[in-house]
Amino acid sequence: MTLKRVAVIGECMVELQRKDGHIKQTFGGDTLNTALYLSRLTHQHGVETSYVTGLGNDSFSQEMREAWQQEKINTDLVFQLEDKNPGLYLIETDNTGERTFHYWRNDSAARYWLEHVDSQQLTSQLAGFDMIYLSGISLAILPDAARETLYQVLETCKQQGSKIVFDNNYRPRLWANADTAAKHYQRILSLTDTALLTFDDEIMLYGEHSVEACIERSQQCGVREIIIKRGAEDCLVIADGNQMSVAATRVDNVVDTTAAGDSFSAGYLAKRLTGGDLEASALNAHKLAGTVIQYQGAIIPHNAMPNL
Repeated sequence: MTLKRVAVIGECMVELQRKDGHIKQTFGGDTLNTALYLSRLTHQHGVETSYVTGLGNDSFSQEMREAWQQEKINTDLVFQLEDKNPGLYLIETDNTGERTFHYWRNDSAARYWLEHVDSQQLTSQLAGFDMIYLSGISLAILPDAARETLYQVLETCKQQGSKIVFDNNYRPRLWANADTAAKHYQRILSLTDTALLTFDDEIMLYGEHSVEACIERSQQCGVREIIIKRGAEDCLVIADGNQMSVAATRVDNVVDTTAAGDSFSAGYLAKRLTGGDLEASALNAHKLAGTVIQYQGAIIPHNAMPNL
């Protein structure tokens, strides 16, 4: 079996949850969720998932790396920065179940790792991957110069045959303003082969508009495969001049929608990487996301994983 390789670029943070006077510590991050589920679904089918980020040399960083390795995630491209640590966020839950998030990430290793890596070396390391995945958060946390370096690396990798996949994951608080974010989204979409777009995030970024306008905007940037994620509604898949609507898996007991979009992306890409067509991939995406939201937290137990 020919090994396929996927690189997922992003940030994993230390997560603290405070509830009823107690604090629980875990790890979390949008791209890490996608990488983990992608690895679980495809590792035994000849796909190797690598996580690309920066960590420190602290105990939290070591625990993260070991946890990823246990999930069969390759950590060869996890770069260690001696003077930085992982970002941190705190989740507070009130009596009604409403969650408030507090972040400490401005000086994190994941924000600065690109400044400590030779760009030509990184290009040569990434150019051999079949697929390179990143999100809007992956871009948002980077300083301007590092973002520009990443675009150049991705452009070269694309020219050498890597498929670039972008998940929009728009978080307004991470950007100076919506215009800046929109400019960078247009830039990354011009390099993107497959775009996984949460429609609510598109509206948050661009204002109220139709699904058709969202699709047209991405196509004008050159994206050839577009998936519009619409929560519990049908998703839309647009490719090869065709558009299809694929029904979501019905879930009667929604416990926690954390990582619903991240797991959807993993489910879709896992099926595509293992030979699935557009419809089968969308159905698999809905199946995984529909399973994940029936559990508390972003990561479900291994024995709860649906089959690919």
